[in-house]
Amino acid sequence: MKNINVHIIALISIFFWGISYIWSKQVFEVYSPLTTIFLRLLISFISLFIFIYLTKQIEKIRKEDRLLFLVSSMFNPFLYFIGENFGLKLVPASLSAIIVATIPLFAPFAAYFYFKERLKPLNLAGLILSFIGLLLILITKNFEFQANPKGVALLFLAVFSAVFYVVFLKKLTARYKPLTIITWQNLIGTLYFLPFFLFFDFKTFISIKPDTSVILSLFMLGIFASSLAFVLFTITVKRLGVIKSSLYTNLIPVFTAIFSYYFLGEVFSVQKLAGMAIVIAGVILSESGKISSIYSTNIKETKI
Repeated sequence: MKNINVHIIALISIFFWGISYIWSKQVFEVYSPLTTIFLRLLISFISLFIFIYLTKQIEKIRKEDRLLFLVSSMFNPFLYFIGENFGLKLVPASLSAIIVATIPLFAPFAAYFYFKERLKPLNLAGLILSFIGLLLILITKNFEFQANPKGVALLFLAVFSAVFYVVFLKKLTARYKPLTIITWQNLIGTLYFLPFFLFFDFKTFISIKPDTSVILSLFMLGIFASSLAFVLFTITVKRLGVIKSSLYTNLIPVFTAIFSYYFLGEVFSVQKLAGMAIVIAGVILSESGKISSIYSTNIKETKI
């Protein structure tokens, strides 16, 4: 694969993740976040399972790893999607993407506590810089909170769920292909959400007749954002390595901001734009001083 093609693949995956916030907002106009998550994961599992079945990549899960899959799936997709989707319901898409983009800032701290990996000054500097950027976005000139505090708290639930999830992911990627992990975790996540969906949303769900745009957005989320984007990004990591691939993820809030402006009519003040730029700069600064081995899994040697 030519190097330029790999960069195109990376941008395509980031494109899907960036626009996924817009698709979610569109689905929220008809369905609740709970229904959206359940259907998104179900669609993703079915599409991924069909793919690995047709390509004969089905791996058997070892008995001793079943609990690891169950616990890791509790953090992601279960808790992660609860935080991200319910937070996204209350907070603008661009701000949601910015907050979720801070995940790499906190991962080194998980690596320090769980794997005794050394923190570097740039990790702390990046965290402080990004925190300043978030304050610019969240606080007005009159020192008033301009975002829903509950929504922001839920989004940080997604962030910390993802950070803890990486701890389990490190163990899983040493034993299984990324496609296997994503497929079965999405199935387990679907099962986790099923009783909540049936109890809280099922009656409303069967009474709703969604239009074509909502159905299309749901399938876009399930097939492109939760399935294809992961496959493409895994190829990117394999070809470019962890560090260069991680830098691409910093573009997700940029894509989301552009799509939010054109599709959702979000307004961006100079202060908000400056805050977004500072957050992204902080993430890049933090990542330039590491990539901790918590991300340096066997993914590069794994066949897609």
